[in-house]
Amino acid sequence: MPGLITFLDKLSEKIGCTIAWLALLMVITQFSVVVLRYLFNIGWIAMQESILYMHALIFMLGAAYTLKHNGHVRVDIFYHKFTQRGKAWVDFLGSLFLLLPVCLFIFTYSWEYVASSWALLESSREAGGLPGLFVLKTSILLLPTLLSLQGISLILKSISVILATNTQEIGDDE
Repeated sequence: MPGLITFLDKLSEKIGCTIAWLALLMVITQFSVVVLRYLFNIGWIAMQESILYMHALIFMLGAAYTLKHNGHVRVDIFYHKFTQRGKAWVDFLGSLFLLLPVCLFIFTYSWEYVASSWALLESSREAGGLPGLFVLKTSILLLPTLLSLQGISLILKSISVILATNTQEIGDDE
């Protein structure tokens, strides 16, 4: 189990750290678009669309990294007061009954949308836009896949904490 957790965490970490560089590239590209447009009266649709592509990829491929680092929005006002075991139970149940079903739902209902985009080899509707919109739409399927993998890692970590806590409690009673 620890080997699988390590593998899944490293996968999220590598993808997250790699995709983070897109944020810098996106800022540089946006700055270039503004400079070219307002100083030189030059504009390219493909360059503007590339900003949207990068933004989508940062969000879609970076979500699992965010989950791994507990950077997602948590509305549970009691979570921070829980013990490690209590937090593990919340993470376990939340991942099992909320995260994984939502990921399955997103994947299932996006499959046909992405497949039809691939069948058409869809590209931008704009003249001079980027080709390969179908490749970008594939990130819609990668989001739930990567989130599910990180969710499995979180479930396994939670089980380890719960079982370790139970073992410690039993040992404390003797």
